[in-house]
Amino acid sequence: MTRVLTVGAAQMGPIQRSHTRRDVVERLVAHLREARRMGCDLVVFPELTLTTFFPRWWMAEQAEIDSFFEHEMPSNETAPLFNEARQLGLGFCLGYAELAKEGGEIRRFNTSILVDSDGSIVGKYRKIHLPGHSEHEPERPFQHLEKRYFEVGNLGFPVVRAFGANMGMCICNDRRWPETYRIMGLQNVEMVLLGYNTPIHNAPAPDHDEHSWFHNQLSMQAGAYQNGTWVVGVAKGGTEEGIPSLADSMIVAPSGKVVARAGGEGDELIVHRCDLDAGQSYKRSTFNFAVHRQPDQYRMIVERKGAADPS
Repeated sequence: MTRVLTVGAAQMGPIQRSHTRRDVVERLVAHLREARRMGCDLVVFPELTLTTFFPRWWMAEQAEIDSFFEHEMPSNETAPLFNEARQLGLGFCLGYAELAKEGGEIRRFNTSILVDSDGSIVGKYRKIHLPGHSEHEPERPFQHLEKRYFEVGNLGFPVVRAFGANMGMCICNDRRWPETYRIMGLQNVEMVLLGYNTPIHNAPAPDHDEHSWFHNQLSMQAGAYQNGTWVVGVAKGGTEEGIPSLADSMIVAPSGKVVARAGGEGDELIVHRCDLDAGQSYKRSTFNFAVHRQPDQYRMIVERKGAADPS
């Protein structure tokens, strides 16, 4: 019997600094309602969905920084999103800035959660590949201070059983690193949920700017194909606080083929009926890890040549 999960990739247009969480949640609820009309089971929102992309600014006061973080989930501001999803019988994946208390310490992470249709949180991921820089670089047209505001995620790349599938999550820059997908692939992941906020201008390497769209698509297609998994990539795009950001949300099949894609830069829902068994032929043949992947041979090569030897 074919397993089908109908997924909505809920792209967001710009969220300005003046927009409140209530403003944003109203837009998210509108996505949920449209998703229900289109027969979705799961809606995926972008990275840091609830606020503007605040790492673009240098801030010295911790209270100002923490105003962009969620101290609990759900909170009073986000409860309407959870309530609406529960009433509609929809699950969702949400990215946000998480302020957590662990071991008596305050920790701050760039986080995504997976919420089942009953409103319960069934999965959590904290971003591992933090881009950007940690010190003020005033010569830049805008900052990219994720290394200042977030800690490296401490949950690994978990794969959880939800929505009748093996589900994984990653966030933005994670998509560019093959180990992101491979670690989940080794756990038999069947769908990777990926939110991102990506400025088109790369200050340290402006020659990359013209390739932003290609690199975005390439990384998701490669991750999908090489691990026999669906990848649902969802952006917050458009010009936010004067900074143009990549949109181009897409759903990629285990074949590596893009099967659905956003047409604009604003709030937009793209939907696809995903056959969860579509990756099995890739997992059994070309990318049968048990048969073709030989990690012992990799270790022998590294030991023989030296880990730092690029040849």
